[in-house]
Amino acid sequence: MFIDEAVIHVKAGNGGNGCHAYERQPFKPKGKPDGGDGGRGGHIYLMASPHIYTLQDMAYKQHYKTERGMHGKGSTKTGKNGKDITIAVPMGTVIYNDETGDIIADCIDEGKPVFMARGGRGGRGNKALVSPRNKNPETAEAGRPGEEKRLRLVLKVLADVGLVGRPNAGKSTFLSRISRARPKIADYPFTTIEPHLGIVPADKGHASFVVADIPGLIEGSHKGKGLGIRFLRHIERTRVLAVLIDSTSADPEAEAKILLNELAQYSAGLAERPQCLILTKSDLIPKENRSALPSGWLSMSAVTGDNVETVVRKLAKMVEETRGNK
Repeated sequence: MFIDEAVIHVKAGNGGNGCHAYERQPFKPKGKPDGGDGGRGGHIYLMASPHIYTLQDMAYKQHYKTERGMHGKGSTKTGKNGKDITIAVPMGTVIYNDETGDIIADCIDEGKPVFMARGGRGGRGNKALVSPRNKNPETAEAGRPGEEKRLRLVLKVLADVGLVGRPNAGKSTFLSRISRARPKIADYPFTTIEPHLGIVPADKGHASFVVADIPGLIEGSHKGKGLGIRFLRHIERTRVLAVLIDSTSADPEAEAKILLNELAQYSAGLAERPQCLILTKSDLIPKENRSALPSGWLSMSAVTGDNVETVVRKLAKMVEETRGNK
């Protein structure tokens, strides 16, 4: 199941209490203060992992709590710190404070821990409280409470190329042809109801790149029609947009304009990304009936494989150019 939003509650551990104790020696009824400090509570971190693709785990386990610090002991023994925990999230997860709506972090760097909640400081024992004015403290400090937060996690998948098109434009077939991804393919609209990622392997002349297939768009998607624009955030980070139009369309250029307008309604910057315009399902039109391609367009058939390599090389070149600009 693809889950791209979740709300979790994190509670860092409380600090341990300081100890109120005195040295015990023969013939000394009351020695010097020697109570140890309490340990700090465990911290909580989030870390982007390339091995997790959805927020499914967070949707089912919504509460995370770390250990409290151990209390201090006599003989100036400091309590053990609470154990930290690190919660793995998919790369591209944006962390919000659910109460204020502020962005706390954007987890895009693999393996880099992001601090979320600080464990409470351990209380000081009576030995640490000794001062020139108070040489015999009669108390010790209590541990401080750990931080507690309610976080909203929103996944925006990381990909180099985003496939954009109407339902049944051939996006899923194309993705399954060029990668090992196996999205659902059928001859009815909206067979794709969740994003899919595929890795195009490196070949002679180009490096590997990641392609994201999102559910189809229709006119009025930005108003909630069809599946709406819920999944457009998954191509917000893409470097290149591949706009796929069915070859049987009466006016491919007008259809592409409608799709790009839907992107612009969602994000002006998204519609300005480098674009590769592609006519799909070329096998459905006999060669003698094929009209000239619009300027700058490519055509292909993902079913027969006709011209697919040309399209892949074009996309790989565009991705490489954008990588060089960053």
